Amino acid sequence: MCGAAAGVASLRQAASRTGIPCTERFLLSHSAISPETIQAYLETHYRLFGPMPTTLTIGEHNPVLAELYRAQHVSTGAFITACNPLSQSLEPSANARRQAALARDIAQRGATYIEGIGEHPSNGWPGEPSFLVLGVSLDDARALGVAYGQNAIVWCGADAVAQLVLLR
Repeated sequence: MCGAAAGVASLRQAASRTGIPCTERFLLSHSAISPETIQAYLETHYRLFGPMPTTLTIGEHNPVLAELYRAQHVSTGAFITACNPLSQSLEPSANARRQAALARDIAQRGATYIEGIGEHPSNGWPGEPSFLVLGVSLDDARALGVAYGQNAIVWCGADAVAQLVLLR
């Protein structure tokens, strides 16, 4: 396989490993995001800091997240960053300012968050400081991601399964 076909094949393999439904049509005709970038998002480790550290993996149930939900009396969460909009690298100081603005926006919504970082295990892209926003609706999580120019967010519903949500 070559080109887009190879990218779709590897995305299908990732989707089958994670249990996320994935179709060629959706990936190629309904997203402005390249298959290679989506593949990187699927492979990224979404690490949470704080009193209950854990790593979210796309398509997998996370029992620590489920316990965190119980402890915080919430049933949803979204892993969001303001760094590197549209996967275009910015200077660390610019990313820090964007993250601080995102933290203010989350607080203004009355939500709480836990700091974390999204890191790909092998592609050399610098880890991106992020927040797990607790108790946020999917619509609000999408709106935050769009407001900060993100290609995608990670959504975790009541089942505590991390799902990649494409925004473009």
